Amino acid sequence: MKLFISYLILIIVPISIFGYMANTILVNLYGKQMNTNLAGTLAQICDNINYKLEDTQRLSDSLYFDESFPLEIMRYEEGWVSYQTTTKLLIPKFRQTVDSTNRKVWMSVYLKNETLPEIYNNDDSMSDALAKGKHWELFHLARIEDKAWYKNFPKEDYGKTVVWQQVEDDSKFGRISLLRRLVDTRNPTKLETIGFVRISVYLSEIFQSVDINKIGSGSMLLVLDDNDQIMYGSGDHVPDRQSNYNLMDVSRFTVLGEQLPKLNWRMTALVPDTIIQHETRKVNILTLVICLASFVVIILVALGVSRFFSKRVSKVVSVLSMFQQGDFHKRVHYRGNDEFSMIAASLNKLGEHTEHLIEEVYMTNLKKKEAELETLQAQINPHFLYNTLSSISRLAKFGQVDKQHQMVMNLAKFYRLTLNEGQTIIPIHKELEQTQAYIDIQKVKYGERMDVEFNIDSSIVNFVTVKLILQPFLENAMQHAWRGDRIYIRISGRLDKEQDSILFEIMDDGNGMSKEMLHQATTSMNNNPGIAKGTGRGRGYGIRNVNERIKLYFGKDYGVQLFSRPGIGTVVSIRIPLQRAKHVTSAPLDTSWTG
Repeated sequence: MKLFISYLILIIVPISIFGYMANTILVNLYGKQMNTNLAGTLAQICDNINYKLEDTQRLSDSLYFDESFPLEIMRYEEGWVSYQTTTKLLIPKFRQTVDSTNRKVWMSVYLKNETLPEIYNNDDSMSDALAKGKHWELFHLARIEDKAWYKNFPKEDYGKTVVWQQVEDDSKFGRISLLRRLVDTRNPTKLETIGFVRISVYLSEIFQSVDINKIGSGSMLLVLDDNDQIMYGSGDHVPDRQSNYNLMDVSRFTVLGEQLPKLNWRMTALVPDTIIQHETRKVNILTLVICLASFVVIILVALGVSRFFSKRVSKVVSVLSMFQQGDFHKRVHYRGNDEFSMIAASLNKLGEHTEHLIEEVYMTNLKKKEAELETLQAQINPHFLYNTLSSISRLAKFGQVDKQHQMVMNLAKFYRLTLNEGQTIIPIHKELEQTQAYIDIQKVKYGERMDVEFNIDSSIVNFVTVKLILQPFLENAMQHAWRGDRIYIRISGRLDKEQDSILFEIMDDGNGMSKEMLHQATTSMNNNPGIAKGTGRGRGYGIRNVNERIKLYFGKDYGVQLFSRPGIGTVVSIRIPLQRAKHVTSAPLDTSWTG
């Protein structure tokens, strides 16, 4: 996990930074690309508008640049000449001009020559003249000379003075008019006005290409005049015409503009921020998906790599754990010749070498333990033998041959059981037989003055124990526990299931021990002064001897405990583990042991 997490941190951090930078760059690029696309769309729309404006201006060019046209309309002769000029020249030319376009146009020509007749439709002033379709009308120039728009018309610059403007009722009916002089070019230094042309078209015809579908849903396309009045618009929420653009709330829009030079107007596109945010969100999602996909791939690779190494490391750790617990049998093997194979080979050699050393140390300690047990055992037998031989000597002195014979036979039985073919660990039933042999010896000596009772659980007799753990305490009682001329001793043995052990208790009703004596005996037993330092044979010697032998073989959790009160008696508790002999034939229960 450490390798996996560190690997993820080292990889995820750069990918996160890269993803953030890439997302920022993509969003900026998208914003620039969107602005470029919108600007291109606006430019294309403006080109379409300029084309229609130029197409309308081309109609006026056919009159403005016709060199023969001024000569004809400047003939100030009435009658037949005026009729001929009108029917043969003006009417065909005007009709040809309006028919040269496929859009609705209304051309009004104003001539200075009043000898030529006016030709027009007597339409209602409240009606839209352009609604009738393509048509033309001829008026005298005097009709407009007093109009403000005519008076303010700019000074003539040959071929260039063309004005697009809403005049008369154009605004009312959604039209715009091309205004242009007709001049006499025979004197270039002084161009004389001979007429005026007004060609009216619908704004919807000119701005037909202004379509919001080219921008996007929710957007607006507005055409603004030089006073920021809305002249035309496309979109779901476009304000009314002639509304002021400056009064609109455009804080939620991205605004782009494009000039319409021929009209001196500008076209403005309002794109909602939500569209940009929606597209930006797509970029964010795409970036996130790519980053997540990269994370997944990296995690899978990291898991594979970390599992590959962690399995090998885990094997090494498990072997080390087993070594720490004392088990040096486990081995680890890897294929290949990498560092893990070298570590495995070294660990295997270490385990093998350590196991060999432990085996040597174990055998040495085992031999040492056996020597100590034999030494402790040898300390008991001479002492008991000395006391017994002294008793036999007294019997011989007083001529008690039968008792002497019985004691010698019991002593022989006792030592036969003690030798036990050199075995230190014996079944409990043999320990009880040896204890019974010792009691038989003492019975010869003390007769009816001593009473010994056995209470042994039959289930424990086939477990094993260190030999001679009961006899020293009986001997100790015989020497020190008498109160008067009688003594009672009770020997019990049972299973202690709670501690998974066997508990022996030797209880007497003798004079007991004072606190000082009990403390001295317990201290001598627990301090374990050791064989090398020498051990006295006073009170407590047998206790220490048995306790040392039990702990030496079974461990420190087992041994002897003393309980005593003056005038009441003493209880010796001996605890040994539950251990069965490998090859032991079950012994029949001696009923005398059960009391």
